Amino acid sequence: MLYQEPARWSYTFQTFSFLSRLKTQMEPVPERLFQASSAVQIFERSVYSDRYIFAKSLFENGSLSDIEWHIYQDWHSFLLQQFASQLQLHGFIYLRATPQVCLKRLHQRARQEEKGIELAYLEQLHEQHEAWLVHKTTKLHFDTLLNIPVLVLDVNDDFSEVGTKQEELLAKVNTFVKNL
Repeated sequence: MLYQEPARWSYTFQTFSFLSRLKTQMEPVPERLFQASSAVQIFERSVYSDRYIFAKSLFENGSLSDIEWHIYQDWHSFLLQQFASQLQLHGFIYLRATPQVCLKRLHQRARQEEKGIELAYLEQLHEQHEAWLVHKTTKLHFDTLLNIPVLVLDVNDDFSEVGTKQEELLAKVNTFVKNL
């Protein structure tokens, strides 16, 4: 519905996305993992990428109105401040691919709900990721984010069936996690 009618569904979708991520990130670590010295939780996206990438992009392209954007930011900040101790992040892993590669992969996946995604939207998301995680030019509202390390992995090449490329990426992730 978001891709078919962005102006109608953006606020609803971002609210649902944020709450889903918040709930997931606040779930307790299973005890069997908690006791392991190498226990790490990795999430596809964070409550911060929800705001600084996706909601921000929807606002900038006019899919969220000014009032929706301000309300979203207000409750987002409030909830994250309330639950800050339960949402501590130790690092970000940025899987960096060009918007063209992302579009190609979208077409290969052929998910019905992704059918209407255009290159311009992927370019906008790419620019948001670069500004926040690489160039550090995004205005952040949470001081805790300023010094969180970022691992940038180039995933332009197809690594789905290339064992050596997969091993190389996993080694980088393991080293990054161990050094957090």
